[in-house]
Amino acid sequence: METQQNDDDDTRNLEVRLTSDSHFAWIRTRLSLERTLMSWVRTSTALIGFGFTIVQFFERMYGMEGVKAAARPDAPRYLGLALIFAGIVALVVSCWQYHYVERYLWKEPFTPIAGMQKDPMRTPLLAIAIGLMLIGMFAFGAVLTRAL
Repeated sequence: METQQNDDDDTRNLEVRLTSDSHFAWIRTRLSLERTLMSWVRTSTALIGFGFTIVQFFERMYGMEGVKAAARPDAPRYLGLALIFAGIVALVVSCWQYHYVERYLWKEPFTPIAGMQKDPMRTPLLAIAIGLMLIGMFAFGAVLTRAL
């Protein structure tokens, strides 16, 4: 492949050959992008879930009889909020990265090897990631307002 520098938008233009190899390479790249976003969604789900669970566990444990008062009773809440926040930030960053790379893959000169000339395919995974962001924000708000 030959690389040329385009002065108009300072991006690289590649010589794209319309072959089955390049088409299937494009599909592998697209599916790799999907797998990467799925990995981020799983990681974020774990962070948000662990953060919320830590807060709930220690709140209930402190309410039990015979449990000694903690030296820093607010520490689990701060840890839980930090984990929930980290999960939300990971989702925001990963969705931004996904959108950026997806736009790149659907631009010229890759449009012909994508196999479709019209609109790019949309995946439900992005909607799931956005829904999880909203759930994470709700969990963050629930833990934060309960702390006040």
